[in-house]
Amino acid sequence: MAEIKDPENTILIELKDGTVTIELLPDVAPKHAERMKELARSGQYDNVCFHRVIDGFMAQTGDVEHGDMEDGFNLRRAGTGGSDLPDLPAEFSKLPHDRGTLGAARSQNPNSANSQFFINFKDNHFLNGQYTVYGRVISGMEHVDAITRGEPPANPDRMISVKVAADA
Repeated sequence: MAEIKDPENTILIELKDGTVTIELLPDVAPKHAERMKELARSGQYDNVCFHRVIDGFMAQTGDVEHGDMEDGFNLRRAGTGGSDLPDLPAEFSKLPHDRGTLGAARSQNPNSANSQFFINFKDNHFLNGQYTVYGRVISGMEHVDAITRGEPPANPDRMISVKVAADA
């Protein structure tokens, strides 16, 4: 287990194999960090699936609108929705998309991030300056590496629960 320096800005994601601890970066991307905490605290991330998992690239989740649906129709729609909160403006920085960093998923519009995010399996520097980096995995990356692959996976893994460490 990682040493948690700032429980208010640390996210605990429970996966099938164990806990992933994420350090948020509110000094770099304050609006994105705040949004993740808000959705975690309201329980909206609980049971949401990883709908796009590309080997050697990243695992994407966070579609709180469609991602908790069990039936195939809604699973096919996973990745097209967000929360009922407004989209976020881009908060690009000099931080690189290294292995274990958390990036904000979005449409073609740089200011369209909402609830979806991805965790990089490897250094993906071609994303630098195009997607907001707002956190990094500080422990449990082996559990991220074990997420079932697919777009969407036939039997997707889910975030069992997502909590702010200060509340856990």
